[in-house]
This record gives sequence, C-alpha cells and structure tokens, in this order.
Amino acid sequence: MRYFSILQTGWMQASKNMDIHKNRIILTIGRQFGSGGREIGKKLAKAFGIGYYDSELITVAAQESGLCKEVFEKADERAANGLSYAFTMGYPYVGTYMPYNDILSNDELFRIQSDAIRNLAEKEACVMVGRCADYILRDNPDCISFFIHNRTDVRVKRIVESMHISEEEAKTLMEKKDKGRADYYNYYTNKVWGASASYDLSINVSVLGIDSTVAFMKGFVEQKYK
Repeated sequence: MRYFSILQTGWMQASKNMDIHKNRIILTIGRQFGSGGREIGKKLAKAFGIGYYDSELITVAAQESGLCKEVFEKADERAANGLSYAFTMGYPYVGTYMPYNDILSNDELFRIQSDAIRNLAEKEACVMVGRCADYILRDNPDCISFFIHNRTDVRVKRIVESMHISEEEAKTLMEKKDKGRADYYNYYTNKVWGASASYDLSINVSVLGIDSTVAFMKGFVEQKYK
C-alpha cells in the first residue's frame, strides 16, 4: 500500500508541476511531407490543452502586420532561390502597414512572420508547426523542438489516401515539398533541415505509430518540467 501511495504522490506532484508550467509550454514541430507531423501536432496540443498553429501562423502574421494573407501564402516555405529579392508588388493591404515602394522582399516577410511567432510564444502556450519556429524561438528556454520523419512507403501511402492521387504523383509531390521546406529552412537558419542536431528530438514515427509517438513526446515534455 505504501508503494502505491508513493506512486500516487509522485504522479500528483508531476501533475502539479505541469499545471504550473503549462502556460509556458512552447513546442515546435518540423516534419517531412506526409510523415504525420501535422496530425501529431494537433493531438499533442489537445493532450496538453494548448493552442495549435500551422497555417494559422500566416493569419497571425497578417493580422499583426496589416498585410493581406495572400502575401504570406505566396512566400510560404518557398525554395531559397531568389529569396533575398523582392517578389511581391501591388498586393492589397488591409491595414496601415505599407512597405517601401509597395515592394516587400521574402526576407522582410520572414522578419514579420518571426516577430509574430515570438509574440505568440510570449502570449500563450502552443504547438507551432513549420515556418522555422524552432530557430526563431531558439533563445526561448521554454521551447522544445521536434522533427518528425517517417518511412518513405508509409509517407507515400498517406499522401495517396489523403490527396487521392497516384503513387508516382505522391512521390513527385513529396520530393518537391521536402525540397522546398529544406531550402527555406537552410536558407534562413544556417542549419540543416531534418538533421537531428538541428532539433531537441528527432522521431521516426514508423517505429511507434502516430498515437504512441504522441504519448512518447508528451512524456518527453513532461520530463522537462518535472
């Protein structure tokens, strides 16, 4: 009985610690296309009862800057080629923010988006997927960065089932998306996209599956705040 009492006390203390730190949990997730990273991010956010941001980060950046969402969508995880040059002109603006000569470079858009991500991390606990959030929040002591990868055959199957395309189309799309994400990440961070050294924890989902991977990641986070 004493053993179970000790276990219960330990569990209650861990839960208390998580309650204390819950408002400070910031989790970032990088992921291969089709790996299940988005699904994992949503389930992890639900498990902790915190916010989830993926494409929603574009909405936040647009609202804070006064720029039209279309500006950010056009620049969303583009390849590094030409990133330092202006690429938008004449897009509609929904606020008072007006870039010089109506031209906004990808680098400036990245700066605006980075400010939005940092501001969001200060306001609430959340899970952020993609957009170099791990690098942008690298100096935030409460941030834990993950990278999700998966077996190629599993990824292809997921893409085929979710997008209703052929295996060949899925493979082509997978390679294109991964290259775009890698070029974007490598350009802005001077790190290597997908390399384990670039993140706190890199996980192969095919080992445990989606739900068990979420449980594993949740335990990892809880250990940090133990």
